[in-house]
Amino acid sequence: MAKKEKKNNKLIMARYGVVVVFMLLFSVMILFSAAKIIFTPEGKKWKEVGEQKNVIKDRVILPKRGNIYTYDGKLLATSEPLYGIYMDFWADGINQDTLMKYVGELSKSLSKSFPSRTASQYKNVILKGWSQREKEEAQIKENEIQGNKEPVKKRSRYVRIIKEDISYLELKKIRTFPFLNQRSNRSGLIAEERNARNRPFGNLASRTVGTVYKDLEKGGASGIELKFDSILVGEPGVKNRQKIEGKWMDIVVKPSVDGYDIVTTLDADIQDITERSLRSMLEETEAESGTAIIMEVETGEIKGIANLDRMNNGRYAEGNPNAFSYMNEPGSTFKTVTAMVALDDEVVTPADSFHVGTGMFQYNGRWVLDHYWRRGQDRGYLTLKEGIEVSSNIVMSKIVLKGYNDNPKKYVDGIDRIGLRKPLKWDVPLSGIEGTSVIRYPNDKNNYWSKTTLPWMSFGYESKVPPIYMLMFYNGIANNGKMIKPFIAKQFLKNGTVEKEMTAEVVNPKMCKDTTLTLIKDMLESVVINGTAKVVASDYFPIAGKTGTAMIASGGGYSGYFVSFCGYFPADKPKYTCFVGIRKPKGIPSGGGMAGMVFKNIAERTYILNEQLSPEKCVLDSALLKMPLIKNGVWKQNQTVLNTLGFEYPNIDDDTQWVKMNHSNSTKYIASNVKVDKNVVPNVIGMGARDALYLLEKLGLRVNLIGSGKVVSQSFNPGQKIVKGTTISITLQ
Repeated sequence: MAKKEKKNNKLIMARYGVVVVFMLLFSVMILFSAAKIIFTPEGKKWKEVGEQKNVIKDRVILPKRGNIYTYDGKLLATSEPLYGIYMDFWADGINQDTLMKYVGELSKSLSKSFPSRTASQYKNVILKGWSQREKEEAQIKENEIQGNKEPVKKRSRYVRIIKEDISYLELKKIRTFPFLNQRSNRSGLIAEERNARNRPFGNLASRTVGTVYKDLEKGGASGIELKFDSILVGEPGVKNRQKIEGKWMDIVVKPSVDGYDIVTTLDADIQDITERSLRSMLEETEAESGTAIIMEVETGEIKGIANLDRMNNGRYAEGNPNAFSYMNEPGSTFKTVTAMVALDDEVVTPADSFHVGTGMFQYNGRWVLDHYWRRGQDRGYLTLKEGIEVSSNIVMSKIVLKGYNDNPKKYVDGIDRIGLRKPLKWDVPLSGIEGTSVIRYPNDKNNYWSKTTLPWMSFGYESKVPPIYMLMFYNGIANNGKMIKPFIAKQFLKNGTVEKEMTAEVVNPKMCKDTTLTLIKDMLESVVINGTAKVVASDYFPIAGKTGTAMIASGGGYSGYFVSFCGYFPADKPKYTCFVGIRKPKGIPSGGGMAGMVFKNIAERTYILNEQLSPEKCVLDSALLKMPLIKNGVWKQNQTVLNTLGFEYPNIDDDTQWVKMNHSNSTKYIASNVKVDKNVVPNVIGMGARDALYLLEKLGLRVNLIGSGKVVSQSFNPGQKIVKGTTISITLQ
């Protein structure tokens, strides 16, 4: 018995040994095959195949482009995600039967929400995408049968379904559509995210803020977006799209770094005031274009800047960066430069006077004319101050001829001494000579100097000075002789923390002598009090500045005018400097009446934003009514209102039904009888909606109401014969 058990044990152990040996051999084979796959070229090929099926490498993670803000944190430009919508017809879980069942409903839903394609076109795109997969699958099978190991060249596995990019809310909506409401591995829905630029304040300062290319990866195209593109753009990251447990997931290899935010100097309220004021005058004068810039005197910060061009439709919109790039002869605003140079060089004193006569002076066969020359008025002699006040070209010409005729270089050196020929770079990028003054210099081969150049330069011709330079010059006067460069980009932020802060570049710490500056300030105030800019004077604060009216050079001659005004306010304690220029206005050109009135509007509205007026300074608005408005309409109802409020009114006939209301003074109303003829359209202007509707419908007309309040217009004129059943439209405000 013991021998038999011993024999059985040996047999069992032998069997175990065979199993162990077999398992060891099998394990060795597995390891050998694995090693073969890993370390041989064949293994490399299969690894690539596996990665192609399960890993999509090196996909770019776009960084968020930095925001652009006003000085007080209002968004001028920001990035928001948009999505390109694709379908992956090689998704593992996509089911042909389910797709064919819902493709019709899906196409209708897509067409309803995104009408860039019809339902039939959406259906065709989807079916074509599936058909392409079937063709490629058939080719793969055929290659396997024939032993052809060459991989089938596939088209992109992603087919774009919706033409336009869509928002996140629209993406959420799409995910509720038939078939697309499944998991992405079953629906094949792929949303490719990209950043787009949004402007919460619309077109406010749009030319200054600038634009980006439609493909945001290309960066900024103009304005601040272009100038600081490298700061705003950030650094892209890298991610792999990998299938894990049947689901596609994004694995971040290198995270993206968002761009810096930029805080500008712009004030949204002042910017709005600047644009509205300029646009209003451009529309009134039907001008070709205009620019307005307002900056803080001490800091150099530009608070508002508008560049408006007339478009093909006749409306005005941000176009060229006129403030920086408009290269034209500045005209009489340049006379202040001449006065500063001449006073500093002591070639003229405040007591010197110059004969202007009837406003005509001939020099080297060319006439210098003052604006009043056609009147024949003899003004005799004028001092420098009087010449600035009335903007006399003759006074300025005679001053420079007296002081610089033998040495014109000294005059231009004086302009250089101020800093007006210094090349500067601006926050709004430009090209070529744009943004740099072109002021002639004697014997300069690049700029022709004629026998009449010197006197014509003295009053703003034969030189090209963009508006931003004139603004900078006048701001230097307001800033006690310290000329600083106007700027817009103020801070760079990273995650809300200020990384870099900009201040104004000092172009010239002292433009002129203190005595000269005092005289110049007095002259500029006198221009507004006694001179060509009387209309610019304000009831609230003193203003100093200079008008300009220059003919525009065109084709070897002149065509149209450029009118301007540049100055600062309050003149006794300057806070802001402002330049306004209007190109080719219709009517009689006037630096004071056109550009100056825009300046005044901007100045007063800006001042009110920052100052609290005392009761003594508050001017009573003549349009302010002391009595409540009572609408025209049914007399009995109006009578009840008047009795309740305690206002007087004249006796009215008892049979009066409809009245027109007015008031003669602060306590008494006038009610005049309105007769209604059943055959003609009544005058319902001034009535409330209820009375107008009742009266018109009673006469057989149908009424279309537009707006609310009281009637301000009606589509049929009063007295017109009534055609019963006709619809009359009345507008209420």
